[in-house]
Amino acid sequence: MSPDKSKTGEPSRYLNGEGCKERAEKQSEPSQRSGGVSAGGMQGNDDRVRQETCGGVRLRRTTTGTSRASGKAAMADAGVGDLHSSEDARESITREERREGTCSSAQRRSKGLAMAGDESLWIKTPPKIRKLQIALYRKAKANPRWRVYSLYGDLMRPEVLREAIKRVVANKGASGVDGYKVERLKDEAEVERLIAELQHELRSRSYKPSPVRRVYIDKGNGKKRPLGIPTVKDRILQTAAAMFLLPVWEADAHDNSYAYRPNRRTTQAVDAIKGALFSGRVEVIDADIAGYFDAIPHAGLMKQVARRVSDASILKLIKLWLRAPISEYDSKTGKTKILPNKRGVPQGGVISPLLANLYLNPLDHAVNGKCKGKPSMIRYADDLVILCAKGQGKELLERLKRWLKAKGLKLNEEKTRLVNAWEEGFNFVGFAITRRKSKKGRNYYHVEPGIKSRNRLKAATREVLSVQTRNCDETQTIKKVNEITRGWAQAYYYGNNCQVFESMQLYVKQRLRNWLWRRHSKTRGKHTHYTDERLHGRYGLWKWPTKAAWTAA
Repeated sequence: MSPDKSKTGEPSRYLNGEGCKERAEKQSEPSQRSGGVSAGGMQGNDDRVRQETCGGVRLRRTTTGTSRASGKAAMADAGVGDLHSSEDARESITREERREGTCSSAQRRSKGLAMAGDESLWIKTPPKIRKLQIALYRKAKANPRWRVYSLYGDLMRPEVLREAIKRVVANKGASGVDGYKVERLKDEAEVERLIAELQHELRSRSYKPSPVRRVYIDKGNGKKRPLGIPTVKDRILQTAAAMFLLPVWEADAHDNSYAYRPNRRTTQAVDAIKGALFSGRVEVIDADIAGYFDAIPHAGLMKQVARRVSDASILKLIKLWLRAPISEYDSKTGKTKILPNKRGVPQGGVISPLLANLYLNPLDHAVNGKCKGKPSMIRYADDLVILCAKGQGKELLERLKRWLKAKGLKLNEEKTRLVNAWEEGFNFVGFAITRRKSKKGRNYYHVEPGIKSRNRLKAATREVLSVQTRNCDETQTIKKVNEITRGWAQAYYYGNNCQVFESMQLYVKQRLRNWLWRRHSKTRGKHTHYTDERLHGRYGLWKWPTKAAWTAA
């Protein structure tokens, strides 16, 4: 679908570049004087906000002119890095992939970019905002030297803030340190008040993010993962900024990066892995970066940001979000501690996944297509695998460690390993990948949900169907079970899932059967009364798919 469809009121799902080259050539000169890219009546800078540039970061190339798209020419959210065959890491990160310099060629290379439909990228914008997003994406894709230099004024626009509020409300989420809950934003008067407050703080340059509330969630292996929760107001501004920053950085993202991007999902990453395995790259570096989100150096990350963004006000906002102090409750003393935030991006911030993806983008480009032997690196956030020919794994692993060390990161030695896919399997994004023989004696790569993924589902089911919930409403309890099982099944409905799905469905039915039997004081036969037909019919338990995903019509 062409972006011009947005005039009908239907949001465009693909970013095309037809007709953009001529428009950019005609309007490149005046756009250099006017400010940032604009489209659909959305100006590149607010009248009350002066145009700013950032000279604190030295670029490899000088910036040429920028194109200002008019009404018909007219892209955002998300969230996680360079090896070369013979040169060291420093030299390799200064090289860039060649790209054509026109919008039409950008269209051919990008094959269109959908802005909705992926479970990780939840921002879906109305046509007016989408036009500006498309213009930003086209310009960045056509010119790798271009830097966006006037976005601060667009953050103040009422329609942008209102759309960001809608997204934050739809995402729900816990409150931050101020206790402000998203439910309050269902009141239109409160929305208008908050928009006016945010506009005033941005215009007067008095906005300052609140401390990030830190909580800990169980990782399933006895360890805890820190989760940072910004306030609702901070999440709204981060969402607004992400709507305009994603299209700029999406233009530079590598095809083998699959996390927090439009129309990208885990199953596509597994497809890419299988393709690399069938091409003979059977030596696999199954790597995991230790505490990646909490270890990203702020200075190095800001350099990556500034390669595409020169708006000093936007850079200042991002820096403020990164350095926002951490509020942590100490259960032993009963007091709340305020800690400085010297590195890392909070897992829980809207813009954090986008920044985390950006920091590892040079690594994506360096490994794929630049290393000797042409290895293939598939990455989903901080979970990555490098597939190469036999005998190359050890050298690549050592170079990967050196690259990460230069970036202030390191591998998790416990989870990182070098395997031969012909001899043993490995796990990636919750899937177990092993080499097996079919009934006809042919080799194939068997993909099914891994043990850890299954155990997480079992744990979530046990929590809902426990002794503590035995007196809760049956309908609501089974509704929660259905939400958990349906979500898990949709995520892992891929590959050779039949046997695992059958065993997991049997487990859920048995847990529910025991829960109902005990709830009713064991007065009815567990198996004679609570049959499968009654569980699915009378109680409404969701039925799992019975066929493999690849056999479905």
